[in-house]
Amino acid sequence: MHLEALTELASQRAFTKEIGLQRAQTLEGLALFRQRSPSSFESSLYEPVLCLILQGRKEVSLGEQALSFGPGECLLVSHDLPVRSRITKAPYLSLVFQMDVGTVRKLYDEVDEKALEGDSARAAETHRADPELLDALRRYLALADSPSNAKVLGPLISKEIHYRVLTAPFGGMLRSLIRHDSNASAIARAIGRIREDLRAPIAIPSLARQVGMSASSFHKNFKTITATTPLQYQKELRLLEARRLLKTGGTSVTAAAFDVGYESSSQFSREYARKFGVPPSHDLAGAAG
Repeated sequence: MHLEALTELASQRAFTKEIGLQRAQTLEGLALFRQRSPSSFESSLYEPVLCLILQGRKEVSLGEQALSFGPGECLLVSHDLPVRSRITKAPYLSLVFQMDVGTVRKLYDEVDEKALEGDSARAAETHRADPELLDALRRYLALADSPSNAKVLGPLISKEIHYRVLTAPFGGMLRSLIRHDSNASAIARAIGRIREDLRAPIAIPSLARQVGMSASSFHKNFKTITATTPLQYQKELRLLEARRLLKTGGTSVTAAAFDVGYESSSQFSREYARKFGVPPSHDLAGAAG
């Protein structure tokens, strides 16, 4: 019942365009996405989000891990993760709620310790949404048509959504992030340092020391959480940023390569084509085709 009500409410929103992936921005931290046909794989960076499928089906791959989820199921991402995703069944309609780690940490003192128990999960997990979470998301979406209500009630319902996710069966990694001394928090800090300067080479022993871990423990936990190695993670981010630079214009292939830290334009072109299936020149703003 809650899923049907939420789907009906989402379907009534105004979307940006008629073809391709359509987006409807509703209120802070919440967006809707719709597509009328299945899609091919697309590479992107997922920041901490909750993605709930209302219609259709989606597949998300990170490293060797593949997750498929459909109506009433949601994907929780706790760390910044480079992923490949595709819509496998359409029509497709999803709701994406941005998770704020700061809000999650503030809940620590308010939540019963027993509710925070449980094993740590992976940085990307799928699970069926419970009725309480669906109802909170529906009430938050309903505020989009009333700015005055959204101003007062929005922060309260947003906090409730964070609480529902934090204490859900698939919220294990978020529960780990609450503790500053946890492996999840250490890897999150390491990811932040990598993202601060994509051009800088990664020195594993130094980065491990900065986040309070041994090099071997750091490497093991980084791969457990992100499904990739620190060096591969950085390469993924470099290529995604280079693609953004090329598509937004104002740069050349060589300049984009150097801007993200490549020393060899030819190596950049090879790795770019291997990841995206097309040479970087294909994605230049204004390129034919």
